[in-house]
Amino acid sequence: MKIVILGPGCPRCHEVEKRTINALAELGLAADVEKVSDIKKIMEFNILGTPGLVIDGKVLCSGRIPRLEEIKAWIQGAAS
Repeated sequence: MKIVILGPGCPRCHEVEKRTINALAELGLAADVEKVSDIKKIMEFNILGTPGLVIDGKVLCSGRIPRLEEIKAWIQGAAS
């Protein structure tokens, strides 16, 4: 599973990264977590606002900080 956090490095982006790592730890799953801060690369995902969360190439959230439970549900869905 590949998870990409999209954002320029603001506190909101760091919070999404932290929650994603916590979700993986709580679920006992491993994933490749990548942080993308290059604006040109972020634009390739066609999101209107950051932070963004992408799991296995699918944009699941953008422009807000998702709840931990949401992230866990998305990860579980991608893992099954």
